[in-house]
Amino acid sequence: MVASPDKIRPIALANWLFAVAVMVIVMVAVGGITRLTESGLSITEWKPITGAIPPLSEAAWQAEFDLYKATGEYKNVTGPAGMDLAAFKFIYFWEWFHRLWGRLIGLAFALPLAWFWVRGAIPQGYKLRLVGLLALGGLQGVFGWFMVKSGLNETMTDVSHFMLSLHFMTAMITLAALVWTALDFRRLAAGHTGKARWTATASWVGALLFIQLVLAAWVAGLNAGLASDSWPLMQGRLIPEFDASRGLFYAMTHDPYLVHWLHRWWAWVVVAALIVMARKVKPIERRASVAIHSAFGTQILLGIATVMTGVALWLAVAHQVVGALLVASFTWAAHLLGRKA
Repeated sequence: MVASPDKIRPIALANWLFAVAVMVIVMVAVGGITRLTESGLSITEWKPITGAIPPLSEAAWQAEFDLYKATGEYKNVTGPAGMDLAAFKFIYFWEWFHRLWGRLIGLAFALPLAWFWVRGAIPQGYKLRLVGLLALGGLQGVFGWFMVKSGLNETMTDVSHFMLSLHFMTAMITLAALVWTALDFRRLAAGHTGKARWTATASWVGALLFIQLVLAAWVAGLNAGLASDSWPLMQGRLIPEFDASRGLFYAMTHDPYLVHWLHRWWAWVVVAALIVMARKVKPIERRASVAIHSAFGTQILLGIATVMTGVALWLAVAHQVVGALLVASFTWAAHLLGRKA
């Protein structure tokens, strides 16, 4: 159906995408809790439709618990620690809610998309992008399952930190794409027909931020946040001891002490880049500059506090949520710079 000028409502499309972006940020928080409570392997099957319904009887709960007992996590960690059915229900809830929220995000995107499409309310040139966003959301669910599957054997006690980073980075890319497209629609609503372009500044700052986010996911996947409870030193040293027996590259991607150290100090490279970006965007929109400074400043403080408290749950989750807000702030600034170009 061809979009009719009198039916196009860019501001409604923008508000819809911003709402979905907020849901993605909530998902980051729920995902963080799921990871920090070691809940991710509690559901051992992927049932995209019927999995939305949790166990409704004690027999069903026991069947789910029995499936979990076959995992390496139960045999080597939670089982020896004395996990019972009540404790299993707690971790099951977080993984179930994490998956349920993902389904709700899918519905919150797909149903309005269909409605706008049928009404001919989508401006020319945006349909393919919106379908791509829908596909990206579906891919996120697939990556999530492969991440869980990577930890479902008798030897693994956690999911692969590489699969975790793929799952997490897909969420961050989706968030950025939602914000960018929503900003395009807001610009269209204001009467500007030209779309924002991706600039050189956005590329190099985004690349540095991308590396930091990958390192963050590896820290989570390797439980590397527990490698040190002091700052700025680790083990009383600037550079901690780490296992380099299999080469430096292997250590940089597998050793929790070195990965923690890299995440800790690469942050300052990213901060310097973000300051440059914020200075460039300040003459265009001061609020975007303030948003970037506020996000990375809060993020640094939360990161230090998370380390020094031995990864307190609420601080670690807040650290992840502000990381998502930093991605949104970066996207806002990148979009503004693209308008100037």
